Amino acid sequence: MAYTYSKVTASNGVVLQSIKTSPNEVYMKGLPGGSTIPGQSSDGINGSFFDFGTGSLLTIAVNNDIPVGPGTKDDYGSGYQNAGYARGTLVWDSREQQFSVQIVSSAASLNVISRYQYWAQGGISMTLGNDSTWASIADQQNMPNRTGNAMRAGLVYNNTNNIWLVVTNTLCTAAQFRSAIKEKIGSGTLVNGIFLDGSGSAQLKAGTNVATGDGRKVFSMVALR
Repeated sequence: MAYTYSKVTASNGVVLQSIKTSPNEVYMKGLPGGSTIPGQSSDGINGSFFDFGTGSLLTIAVNNDIPVGPGTKDDYGSGYQNAGYARGTLVWDSREQQFSVQIVSSAASLNVISRYQYWAQGGISMTLGNDSTWASIADQQNMPNRTGNAMRAGLVYNNTNNIWLVVTNTLCTAAQFRSAIKEKIGSGTLVNGIFLDGSGSAQLKAGTNVATGDGRKVFSMVALR
């Protein structure tokens, strides 16, 4: 497992905890029954939005076209669909060695070279390349609590295929989180990324370094091998 952990404070006061690694070290991990991220054996951060009552995954979480949630591809909450909306989905095409953010409703619609050589995590488009349209795009994807103060999580990548798993337990707006990432992560090389589930779900584990959110159980994570 090769990664670099950092903790930095942006000029707007948002404290970012991040894990920088290779996409080949990353996979989507289901957490049947729910778990906190600090309570996991794997390092990583929280992943999909989920249904509190059932633990159903409400955004895509797949490895090699296999969803990590309960059931099969066709089952609601399995992690094969972005439930209800076409949403920004971060895709690592390991055959092509290329990242993309694709706005889809189902993993079946993802554009990849091989269905057996990729991973994907759904969320809300961060649209890092366009400061004037990102908010309206996020609203189209039904982003929860974009303008309110909440803890936040996300995934971003740069032009040399590094990925950062980023969490803040600072209460902030989505705009403040996005701004802090652009300022402090990737030294100006970032290409794009997605927002993940936030609020009390915003949790991280990197060795002894943790972000606890509110201690709630989550049902999937973006994990490190």
